[in-house]
Amino acid sequence: MKAAAARSKGFTMKRRVFLSTAALAASPWAANAAPKNKRERMMQWLAGTTVPHYTPAAFFLHFGSGYKNGSAAARRHMEFFRHTDMDFVKVQFEQAYERQPFLAKPSDWSKLTLRKIDFYEPLLVTVRDLVRDAKRDALILMTLYSPYMSAGQCATPAVLRQHLAENPDAVKKGLDVLIESQMIFVRACIQAGVDGFYMSTQGSEAGLLANRELFTKYVKPADLVAMGEAQRSCVFNILHVCDYNAPYADYDAVRDYPGHVVNCNPKLTARQLSWQQISRHFRKPCMGGLDRHGILAKGSDAQVEAEVKQTIASAPTQFILGADCTVDAALSWDRLRHAIAVAHRTGKG
Repeated sequence: MKAAAARSKGFTMKRRVFLSTAALAASPWAANAAPKNKRERMMQWLAGTTVPHYTPAAFFLHFGSGYKNGSAAARRHMEFFRHTDMDFVKVQFEQAYERQPFLAKPSDWSKLTLRKIDFYEPLLVTVRDLVRDAKRDALILMTLYSPYMSAGQCATPAVLRQHLAENPDAVKKGLDVLIESQMIFVRACIQAGVDGFYMSTQGSEAGLLANRELFTKYVKPADLVAMGEAQRSCVFNILHVCDYNAPYADYDAVRDYPGHVVNCNPKLTARQLSWQQISRHFRKPCMGGLDRHGILAKGSDAQVEAEVKQTIASAPTQFILGADCTVDAALSWDRLRHAIAVAHRTGKG
């Protein structure tokens, strides 16, 4: 019965993704009329319409301490969006759970306090301001950290992994609290008018968890609650397979995750994937191409231009140029604008 239910759930998720894609393809955005703004351009791109000499592009970074939330954060996001000329607005998630010193043993996770809507209100101010100021011209995505990632913020990633290895059922009580809190935030963002989420996952990296069953039985189900809600409700979700803590041996564990686009690092522990391979593996378009620690950060403008053109030339036609994760906050906005400008005059002819 459980296996049948799992197959049914998987079929339902795939069917929803298919229906979402089919609806976009049948919508007015699929028409070839010249887009009036970035919002229309990205909606056409999502419906499968690409331009021979234009590749969408976007980069993300964390802003300074005075721009974490509220109206100041919204203004900073708009400054960055306009300066770089990126193709959509992506809101940084800066309202994270703080460290919980009482989490000394697995049973302590049952004591985790539920963070309700008032906890997220400072960041929801940012969201509402950006919807008011930018939605008419651009798609707006909110960053979403998985419950597992939030749990790592509560206890440190190392302590979380240790507790999962010792007593995963006890840790699940804390994950359930984090899921409930996350859903409060996700629904508030959808109500405020976001167009989607940048949905981050961790936990299936090579060698971090004691065994793969911990991911499939505890981490993955926690991931999919909010991701499923986002996929049912929004037109543009990016699945981000985050390698901040460690690289991946493969992406098999997250292959069936929702999202209209996938963003990940093509460099695995023992091999390098092509963007064609990644797109086939996840059965969706990709975003990425530039190593956040590589030429984008250290090279000359000419080297960045060459890297952008080479990446686009080897990528599938439906592709968004970006980095493998958030770039360094100190990286010049002009450097990012330059990379985006090259993408905007480069495509698959």
